[in-house]
Amino acid sequence: MQVREIMTRGVEMIDLDSKICQAAEKMRSLNVGSLPVCEGDSIVGMLTDRDITIRAVADCKDPSQTSVSEVMTQGIIFCYEDDYIDDAARMMEDKGIYRLLVLNNENEPCGFLSVCDFAVKSQDEHLTWEVVEKISEPACPSRRSL
Repeated sequence: MQVREIMTRGVEMIDLDSKICQAAEKMRSLNVGSLPVCEGDSIVGMLTDRDITIRAVADCKDPSQTSVSEVMTQGIIFCYEDDYIDDAARMMEDKGIYRLLVLNNENEPCGFLSVCDFAVKSQDEHLTWEVVEKISEPACPSRRSL
């Protein structure tokens, strides 16, 4: 099965110089957790809801004054829509990411592949479980008493 068969189509982007409050508003209106960050015609990074929380809110940065470039994740991890879902799943596992940008054959963004896409659309319960398990491993904090 190819990525195009289970991915979520459509990509909205945010400009590098936008403020994080604008990005958060866009994420809310689109009901998404990440936005590719562009500078002109180039994608230079990814902004996630986690980036906003960990790199802005936790550091008490003013969302109306802080630009996306200050808190985004540099670089981009992607796959192509004609890649096989097993390969995309391994990439997500290896990188520990929940969402993967999907490009078409012209290297243009055309969608996202998320863990939810595997769960709902792949019809491969084993692969879905494997992706979720591998990505979640680092998120299991050690328990300590309060």
